[in-house]
Amino acid sequence: MTNTILVLESVVLVLLTVLVAGLLRSHAEILRRLHALGAGLDPDAPTSELASMPVELRSRVSGSFATAADLDGAGLRDDALHVAVVGTRHRTLLAFLSSGCLTCQTFWTAFGEPARLDLPDDIRVVVVTKDASEESVSALRKLAPPNVSVVMSSTAWSDYSVPGSPYFALVDGGAGRVTGEGTGAHWDQVKNLLRQAADDASDDSREVRIDRELREHGIAPGDPSLYRTAEQIAQESRA
Repeated sequence: MTNTILVLESVVLVLLTVLVAGLLRSHAEILRRLHALGAGLDPDAPTSELASMPVELRSRVSGSFATAADLDGAGLRDDALHVAVVGTRHRTLLAFLSSGCLTCQTFWTAFGEPARLDLPDDIRVVVVTKDASEESVSALRKLAPPNVSVVMSSTAWSDYSVPGSPYFALVDGGAGRVTGEGTGAHWDQVKNLLRQAADDASDDSREVRIDRELREHGIAPGDPSLYRTAEQIAQESRA
């Protein structure tokens, strides 16, 4: 009987060891993913440490612009909100932030000082959080600057395929397209995203202009003249 009890205790001990090990691995993976999304950053960490953390900033390449969508949700005073993003004459920088995201704190603070944002005149900032059921509304009321619109809309997070906070999407209102998106640890990194998007937009405009000029001269895509070699061009010039 004693041997049976010892065997059972050994089996239970092994099972508990396996269970604890699995929980530790899961916990470590959760922390890793939260850190990657910015939720695990230390708010008291030095600025130099934040600046060295991994950052994902990318602008949409030509031909793969994502379609933008207007924002429908709630305000911080239990009011229904609709914010037009598509069809406007300005661009909109959507800042997907959260009341519980530690890294987001630096952006809430930055948006409270609009003069220091150094944004082009045609860019409007709108903060988008998730629905009230997933946020602390009282915390948001304390964090939200009076000069920035805040919309609570989990639907918008889905529409823009937001992986986590903080995350930013730059929308060209006239084109109704997302021209840049990404995340960063501080505002200067987000401004870099805006510069990338502007450069890419300039490249896209140049391509459109060249295509138009070629069509005006009767040269369509795939025209053999577009693929002449240097040797062929030299032969034609000698003839």
